[in-house]
Amino acid sequence: MNIHEYQAKELLRSYGVPTPRGVLIHSPEEARQAVRSLGTPICAVKAQIHAGGRGAGHFRDHPEVRGVRIVKSPEEAKEAAYQMLNQTLITRQTGAAGRVVHKLYVEAGCAIERELYLSMLIDRSARKIMIVASQAGGMSIEDVAEKTPEKIQKVWIDPELGLGDYQARVLATRLALQGQQINEFAAIIRSVYSAFTTLDASMIEMNPLVITKEGGLMALDAKMAFDDNGLFRHPQIAELRDPNEEDPREQEAARFGLSYVSLDGTIGCMVNGAGLAMATMDIIHEEGESPANFLDVGGGASREKVGAAFRILLGDQKIEGVLVNIFGGIMRCDLIAGAVIDACREEGLKVPLVIRLAGTLDEEGLTMIRQSGLNITIATDLGDAARKIVAEVRARRAA
Repeated sequence: MNIHEYQAKELLRSYGVPTPRGVLIHSPEEARQAVRSLGTPICAVKAQIHAGGRGAGHFRDHPEVRGVRIVKSPEEAKEAAYQMLNQTLITRQTGAAGRVVHKLYVEAGCAIERELYLSMLIDRSARKIMIVASQAGGMSIEDVAEKTPEKIQKVWIDPELGLGDYQARVLATRLALQGQQINEFAAIIRSVYSAFTTLDASMIEMNPLVITKEGGLMALDAKMAFDDNGLFRHPQIAELRDPNEEDPREQEAARFGLSYVSLDGTIGCMVNGAGLAMATMDIIHEEGESPANFLDVGGGASREKVGAAFRILLGDQKIEGVLVNIFGGIMRCDLIAGAVIDACREEGLKVPLVIRLAGTLDEEGLTMIRQSGLNITIATDLGDAARKIVAEVRARRAA
């Protein structure tokens, strides 16, 4: 689960991370009042969406307007809010569809000496928490990694041993910090680590973490993401969820307990088991197409749950074909077949559908599909299924 910048800063402040003063606003008049209350020569008006690259992004109807605006007066802030609120912001992370901005964060400006990058995340291959830092703050970390990888510093924390003070000091030295800045940086690292482990975070990022003209450190931007599986321990974090920032299909899938992630491809996938789902997506890639989603219905899904999953797939406008790949162990293949047939009749099957059933009651399920009268292609194995759905999608495009 992701949260907004203003929410992340509020949480990090509670753990001792220094951040600028700011005010959440929902109207142009509130923006004007916020600048007056902050009382600094300059302020930043920031679009609040769950995507990075806001400062370099642009609004669909106002291409000259960026997602982060520097203003020098209350009236400038009011005008900026008029141009940003309820408008679609497009960044490198939103894609062409963009995100509608429903709220803004007006923040006090500060005099910046240097910009750093700092993040904490889980390195699953090492089974440790990893700190990533760089002197190239304010830039996309992906661009830095590609063009100047030597500027990226990494430190791994063994969760059984915890964060060592020496690790923070070594990292501070690598970032060319000096004197009291080293102690301040170490304190920030300890605070971030405490927030990360206490709140079941999966990622905390500050880009930039700035050194001010006065020599202090401050998080000028902040992102936080949390492990959904740990939210039951943190109801106060779960309450920060913003439905406006989530894919409606993912919300619907969550309501039925389905594991669903929307992707950029055009072939919808419905599979039981995460490993089989990953293999299915891989083989679609090998055939030269891309999956539109990750959708795992689980090992013992009900007919209602499977039907909901299939309706979610058919409701995705970018899907050009659907591949159903089921290996029945606990899951009964006749149940899958019945749910798919019902959903196709209710929603209307407008794209090619290829289904592969193997395992428990697979022959019964395949017989149901053959007798349904629907235009469903049956595949013998995963490779056959991938080849057939790709061929049917391409033939439909050509037609």
